[in-house]
Amino acid sequence: MKDRMNEEERRTLPADMFGLPERREYPMPDAAHVRAAEAYFRYCPEGLKPRLARAILAKAQAYGVCVKSREVLDYASAEE
Repeated sequence: MKDRMNEEERRTLPADMFGLPERREYPMPDAAHVRAAEAYFRYCPEGLKPRLARAILAKAQAYGVCVKSREVLDYASAEE
């Protein structure tokens, strides 16, 4: 899969491929998109960051991606 997805490609992804499925934001169908979600994490609304961080870590584990962002790691371990 290429780095950027068009609207049609995003529309065909199942909800569980998104970091925030209810908003269909932060698609993570492969390792490149997991890294992109990590890079764009700072733009996530504050109240959704813990959930997105945990989704990034779960997808990273599934695709063998090493998450290096201290912010993502800190939010993933935070209580909701």
